[in-house]
Order: sequence, then structure tokens, then C-alpha cells
Amino acid sequence: MRVVIAVLFAAVGYAQQPQVQNAKVETRALQGTLDAQLRQFGAGPYWAGYAEPMIPGRHGDMCWSNGNNNSNNSEQQHATGAPVRLEGQTTLVMLVRIENGQVDQLRVTSPDCLLDAGGLPFYWITGVTPEASVEWLKTRVAGDHADRAILPIALHAGSAADRALEDLIATSQPDRVRERTAFWLGNSRGAHGVEVLKRMLAADPSQKVREQVIFALSQSKDPAGIATVMDAAKNDKSPQVRSRALFWLAQKAANKQAQDVIKGATVNDPERSVKEQAVFALKQLPEAQGVPLLIDVAKNNPDPAVRKKAIFWLGQSKDSRALDFFAQVLK
Repeated sequence: MRVVIAVLFAAVGYAQQPQVQNAKVETRALQGTLDAQLRQFGAGPYWAGYAEPMIPGRHGDMCWSNGNNNSNNSEQQHATGAPVRLEGQTTLVMLVRIENGQVDQLRVTSPDCLLDAGGLPFYWITGVTPEASVEWLKTRVAGDHADRAILPIALHAGSAADRALEDLIATSQPDRVRERTAFWLGNSRGAHGVEVLKRMLAADPSQKVREQVIFALSQSKDPAGIATVMDAAKNDKSPQVRSRALFWLAQKAANKQAQDVIKGATVNDPERSVKEQAVFALKQLPEAQGVPLLIDVAKNNPDPAVRKKAIFWLGQSKDSRALDFFAQVLK
């Protein structure tokens, strides 16, 4: 039974092979670990690739071009005849460039992209399970390819990727790894990503990382993401985190609840610096929403310093309502 499953998996992987030009392409079935398989191909330079199921979402066609005609670089464009996938890609292609026996580049693309390998050998590996792929990518995070490795992990469908991402937010990981992992949890992992980010926000010891978690939550398409940002703006223990939450709430201008949270912070936050950040957040709203709220703060806020800050930002506006406000003040 296991043999049948392996054969079927290899067939699926082969079916997702992208078009490759300017290369001698060889297809190999995975034998052993992915690291061992790459070593079997020699010291390079060469390209290798394999396909994995991808999480749902509109990730674009994932074709890229670096604008460089150097033969050591791979160029891409949308393959002739490839469909435009309105609901997004379902398969990711992982590309690895090896030179001098070391990983030189990591790239993520899709089967719909045309690859130009610049005259180098290109090995297409079939039968790479999501678990094998994620495990190998995790080993790259500790090296020079952290950003390039975290992204494809986050794009992998399945529980192996979820487990790996949770490992990468452990406090034993460097701050930069936790920050980048948080970003992709918010951008790619939906409701599960939000739940992981909520735990990070509550427990991570680094204020800088927690501020990045706020940004990641604001980018999530899951409604719980922005709800968590609103809660942080009101209740987080750190003034800096509350300020960051207010800033990103201002980017959600259409959300009336977010506007209410920002305005409430101009009165209710215990720190004046956060109140002033809330006034700045009101300035970041489109003028149709922000100017009336700033005028209200300038007229009615109980803190003179906050009123002064609102007047300052109103002075930067050319909105007629702001001009009318100043005309009334100067009478």
C-alpha cells in the first residue's frame, strides 16, 4: 500500500513540473532525505526543484524576473498557455540553486511560470513529501537564507508547516526569525495563524517582536486578526505596543470599530504618549473620517496637550472643515 501511495505522490509531483528552458532537465525520484538527494547531484552549480501542495489564497502567479541576463541567474515569466488562476495557485514550486556544495539561492514559484536555468543543469525531484520539504527548509532558517526559507514553509499546505512555524516562534529562536515568522503567520495561515500570533502577543518577551506581531495581525484576512489588534490597542501592558496597534488600526479606515478604538484612546489611555499617538492615528485616516474626529478631540479632550496635538494635525490639513474650525477659534 505504501508503495502505491509513493508512486501516486511521485506522479502528482511530476504532473506539476514547470516548463524549463536553456537547461538539461533530469527527473529523479527522491531517495533518502532531501539534503542527501541534493548532495548526490554534486557540488554544482545547478538548479533543483520540486512541487508541494500550497495553502489556498490569492498569491498571484508567483512568476518573477530579476532583470539580469547573467547565466548564473534564473529568469521567469508566465508560461505560454498557462491559465490565469482567479482563485490563486494550488501548487508551489520550490527552487534551490547549489554552488560549491552549498545552497546559493532559494526561490518560490509556481508550475505556471516559465523557467530559464541559464544553461545550468536542472534536476526535478519527485516524491518530496510536505514533511520532508518543511524539515529541510527549517534547517535553512538558521543560516543565511532565513527569510527565503520561512516564506515557503508558510505557503506549504498541511500540519507539518503549522508545526514548523510554531517551532520558529519559540523564544529560543533569534528575534529576527520570530519577527519574520510572525509576518507570514499573519499573511498566510488564516485563523490558525491568528491563534498562534495571539499566543505570541501574550507571551513573547521581546517588545520589538510583539510590535511585529501587531503588524502581522493587522495583515491577516481572518476577522479575528483586527479584533485582536483592537483589543491590544486598549489593553496591552506595553505603551509602545498599544501605540503600534493604534497606528495599524488607522490603516483600516473603513472599520468603524477601529475608528472608535482610536478615538477612545485619546481619552482613556493612561499614557499621554499613547494618547498623542492616537491623535496621529486619527490624522492617518482619510480626511472624510479623520478631520471630524480631530476637531472633536481639539474641542473636547480633557487633556490640554492632547488638544494641542489635535490642533497641530488639523493645521496640516487643507480640509474646509479644519479651516472653518480655525476661523471659529480665531474669532
